[in-house]
Amino acid sequence: MAEGPEQHLENGEEEEEEQAIKSFKELGVTDVLCEACEQLGWKKPTKIQVEAIPVALQGRDIIGLAETGSGKTGAFALPILQHLLEAPQRLFALVLTPTRELAFQISEQFEALGSSIGVKSAVVVGGIDMMSQSLALAKKPHVVIATPGRLIDHLENTKGFSLRALKYLVMDEADRILNMDFETEVDKILKVIPRDRRTFLFSATMTKKVQKLQRAALKDPVKCAVSSKYQTVEKLQQYYLFIPSKFKDSYLVYILNELAGNSFMIFCSTCNNTQRTALVLRNLGFTAIPLHGQMGQNKRLGALNKFKAKTRSILLATDVASRGLDIPHVDIVINFDIPTHSKDYIHRVGRTARAGRSGRSITFVTQYDVELFQRIEHLIAKKLPEFPTQEEEVMMLTERVAEAQRFARIELREQGEGKKKRPREETAEDAEGSLGVRKKVAGGKFKRKVH
Repeated sequence: MAEGPEQHLENGEEEEEEQAIKSFKELGVTDVLCEACEQLGWKKPTKIQVEAIPVALQGRDIIGLAETGSGKTGAFALPILQHLLEAPQRLFALVLTPTRELAFQISEQFEALGSSIGVKSAVVVGGIDMMSQSLALAKKPHVVIATPGRLIDHLENTKGFSLRALKYLVMDEADRILNMDFETEVDKILKVIPRDRRTFLFSATMTKKVQKLQRAALKDPVKCAVSSKYQTVEKLQQYYLFIPSKFKDSYLVYILNELAGNSFMIFCSTCNNTQRTALVLRNLGFTAIPLHGQMGQNKRLGALNKFKAKTRSILLATDVASRGLDIPHVDIVINFDIPTHSKDYIHRVGRTARAGRSGRSITFVTQYDVELFQRIEHLIAKKLPEFPTQEEEVMMLTERVAEAQRFARIELREQGEGKKKRPREETAEDAEGSLGVRKKVAGGKFKRKVH
């Protein structure tokens, strides 16, 4: 197993190691937590868990480099819960994350893994009332999951809240925390927590900022890397579609019809385009919900929960949602707008083919996107095949789509006017209220409907 600072298994050894280890019990995880893994459907440990858990259980600091969807949360949650069982204490661990959605998701995993042992967690993020968070912190949960900015607010303003007894600090997606300019907040947090603690730092990429943070925060860490180069999961089938920009909506509708019965995550470049595309699809009778940064926190979680519960099969999102969201049943990722940063492509398509399942991704490439697309192919070192389509069938949809676009423009304008009269929270809506015009458009005949 990985020993000493900055050592990690080479690929060949790693594969042998992985074949040798079949269960969480063999990694040293205690029986009660092995049962919890079984209840969650975790049959055997992932590569990052195989590398990180034994080292963490020995009490070492860890730097984990792992691709998205690799089981990182389990890699740090299980050792923390096991040490908590051995020495129960409130305010035992702090997990820092870059986004609100990721914080809620990590909290769900801690509660699920720790349900039989009564573990309590509190989520401390922006966009939610400080008072209710203060009450949750006053109950002294075992684990606090926080975004850096809001945690500083509580450390400075919430009476009686301190992290002086903290035993574990986890920085998840550290590269993103630092890219979002939380460096000063992270420095402040490091100053008020005990030096004598265990620290786990997880990151998809090893940037200069992450290396600097590692030197400041970790003692003699063990490096657990499961993929040092950028790569997409093997079971992911990736395609591209080269189309004229003006027919993007028609091709999207064609694909949603062709692949009906799957769940889709569609990535758009801006909040406005997310909302517009959601309205166009709604007007054509699809159950599509938007998720973007201009929506209030409760609306974002509501949208996500509808998708998770499978009451909606199409989620449209900006890159706010492209990392760290574990939505277990995404079958197909569509890059409706090509990502401007090639690395974002990896994170977007990482929403599917998670935890050993297969999945598909389709990237729309218009006449304006060729260079960006070539960069993506260069980064992943793969030439992607073209997704097969029937152009005549797509062209048959254009009239209906044009009508839906016209109604979407009207609705967006109405929402914009409504926004001036009402506060943001009410209007950043799920676009479900706009049923009037939809009935007119959805009256036409479609080959199949997505439900």
